[in-house]
Amino acid sequence: MNYLTRDYLNELVYKVNGCAIEVHKALGPGLLECTYHKCMMHELERRDIQFATELSIPIDYKGLQIEADLRCDLLVENTLVVELKSVSNIAPIHIAQLLTYMKLLNQPMGLIINFNCTHIFKEGQRTYVNKLYERIF
Repeated sequence: MNYLTRDYLNELVYKVNGCAIEVHKALGPGLLECTYHKCMMHELERRDIQFATELSIPIDYKGLQIEADLRCDLLVENTLVVELKSVSNIAPIHIAQLLTYMKLLNQPMGLIINFNCTHIFKEGQRTYVNKLYERIF
């Protein structure tokens, strides 16, 4: 993680939010999450932003490998965990899910994007960091 900087991560969040704004502008709120997911993948590809989708998250419990079928919506540039939602409100369980994915994937920053809102930038996205972020200079 030595190549990461806070500026790089903040710029990456900015770019992903730009993709989300573009998708939301074209489609508006009220669709299923899977629709926004497909459109986000297309928008990221159009902008040459690398990502993995539906990434299986490994769980190691005291040396025991557990198949829990956890899936991260997007891992952008092998650095930013992105969870997509289409819900009336982001619930604490959504935040807990993102923070756990960040921990299990050993990533410093995560983003929740909720497409079921009026304005993505104002109310539809939340950025989270963990202790790994504090180590980045």
